[in-house]
Amino acid sequence: MDGRILGKIVSRITRTLLSAESKNISRIRSSSCHDDPVHVVNLRSDTFTMPTPSMKQAMVTTDLGDDVYGEDPTVNKLQEECAALLGKEAALLVPTGTMVLSHCQGHFQEVLLGDQCHIHLYEVGGMSALAGIHPRSVTNKPDGTLDLAELSRKIRNRYDPHYPWTRVICLENTHNKCGGAVISPDYINQVRQIADANDLVMHLDGARLMNAATALGVPPSHITSQFDSISMCFSKGLSCPVGSILAGSQEFIQRALWARKALGGGMRQAGIIAAPMLIALHEIVPLLKEDHMRARKIAQAVADFGDSSVLTVDMDCVQTNIVMLHVRHSTTSRQMCERLSQVTDEELLALGERIQVQMLPFTDTAVRFVTYQGITDVDTNKTIKKLKYVLAEKARA
Repeated sequence: MDGRILGKIVSRITRTLLSAESKNISRIRSSSCHDDPVHVVNLRSDTFTMPTPSMKQAMVTTDLGDDVYGEDPTVNKLQEECAALLGKEAALLVPTGTMVLSHCQGHFQEVLLGDQCHIHLYEVGGMSALAGIHPRSVTNKPDGTLDLAELSRKIRNRYDPHYPWTRVICLENTHNKCGGAVISPDYINQVRQIADANDLVMHLDGARLMNAATALGVPPSHITSQFDSISMCFSKGLSCPVGSILAGSQEFIQRALWARKALGGGMRQAGIIAAPMLIALHEIVPLLKEDHMRARKIAQAVADFGDSSVLTVDMDCVQTNIVMLHVRHSTTSRQMCERLSQVTDEELLALGERIQVQMLPFTDTAVRFVTYQGITDVDTNKTIKKLKYVLAEKARA
């Protein structure tokens, strides 16, 4: 082959390779502009809390024993503190709040509870499957309470063999699906009168009880005094990795001990679970008011946006760390959540940073967000910045 021709071929190949490399470098540089750090704000649930450094340290250094024998000193201390805190005779550490099946002994009995309450909707029918208990729902009002007239009508006695007989009334406080609504002591007293008139017991699903006490500005015992038993979760806003407390009379807790064992909840050196729960009582509970303030600040930004064609919020319903935002006809809750978790080129140019906000499409028309100790003031401000941009974008569409 002629040397000049070969030289031209080599030269052309070289230019092609250099051009491709140049385009590749340009593409990488362009791509790197979109690889800027993303600020992610996870508001899907307060179950995303992480144990604090002091909790982790306590898990390593706490005194341990065999809790099945009742000899774990850290567990015993937690149970004693929680019993006193809730104004009850005794308390029991359980891995999860699901292990609360001790009021109804035997089949053919039922629990009256809200049709929107957590244990009715989200525990795979556990009370029926595991304890043979029939759940009978009563309509939840938007504020989380039950209609008292309907509640009274639905109580059934043990003398008609056609029906299960009512044994328990269960309330949820704060109420998750009703947007973190707080149930007042005055209302609880009214339910107690109905329970006493019909020889019923009352149980409180207090998964977020400390949020209710914080919102009301009262000791938790002021809320729990009318209940025969209480369950309280530590793995939500209280930042613990696992664990709930069940409280009630000595007799009730003794029965619950058997139920816990039957459900596989008996643990040996359970002090590693109890230790962060003790920390939470003293270090996290006083901070819950900050979670409430941040939730309200975000909700207020939506309320102040001025255009209700996209998203609305009822500020009277914003009481704790859970907020429900209501989407309008122009979009769905899932579409809104997907948009909040995305960052467009136009948005990056306008805001100067990449912000992803994660919320939960709770129903077709409601978006839920929840604040907790992992959410900072910086997160709050960036969430508001993102919301304002997305709301303006959708209002223009």
